[in-house]
Amino acid sequence: MNDPAGAVIGLDFDGTLSPIVPDPAAARIHPAAPEILARLSERVLCVVILTGRPPETVLSLGPGLAEVPGLVILGHYGFERWESGQLSAPPPPAGVPRAEAELPLLLRDLGLSGVVVEDKGRAVAVHTRRSPDPAKALETLRAPLRALAERNGLVVEPGRYVLELRPPGMDKGHALSLFLAERAARSAMFVGDDLGDLAAFEAVRVSGLPGVTVCSGSSEVSALAERADLVVDGPDGVITLLKELVSAVRR
Repeated sequence: MNDPAGAVIGLDFDGTLSPIVPDPAAARIHPAAPEILARLSERVLCVVILTGRPPETVLSLGPGLAEVPGLVILGHYGFERWESGQLSAPPPPAGVPRAEAELPLLLRDLGLSGVVVEDKGRAVAVHTRRSPDPAKALETLRAPLRALAERNGLVVEPGRYVLELRPPGMDKGHALSLFLAERAARSAMFVGDDLGDLAAFEAVRVSGLPGVTVCSGSSEVSALAERADLVVDGPDGVITLLKELVSAVRR
């Protein structure tokens, strides 16, 4: 990295800084992540976590993150922002609670078991990882959830055994592009693991800046690895990469 003082390092949370687990509420950040992010933040322009989760949830699942100097968390794909202990966000969309209220009846009519509904405030996620056949349950849900989203002015964000209903108008690519411009970044790196991170990869590529895209690899998502400049072995590989980056910048 020739110009660390001008670099923005962007990272997803689930599957990147935190291992994927069957119960989203049981997720926890990699134990080495807060310390290495703190060291990295002292050497680059900014470290930003860009995630579909609310920032307050990320902070609760990532003890130590609030102490990372200059850290910014862009939650709900950029709709919410946490910085210097302050949270800013527009009013929540009315379509999300309406859609969530319809989900129990929809799941019952489809005869699906083991499907978990996660209330994310500005979005609602439907997880199939704990169902007897996660892939089949996911396919069964695609069309009904798309129709439910359309009725309530929402869009469907696909992921690793999850379909998320969220407001339109923002994605990780748009959020990252705005952030790079805001910080007058001179280079960028983004690390992600899921389909929602493809937009952030594209934002790095079209920014005109020197940039690197990194996939936190898994057997569940191949599309991201195919588009990445570098593939590492899950969250452990991400932490190893960040440690190497800190050492390289120090040198």
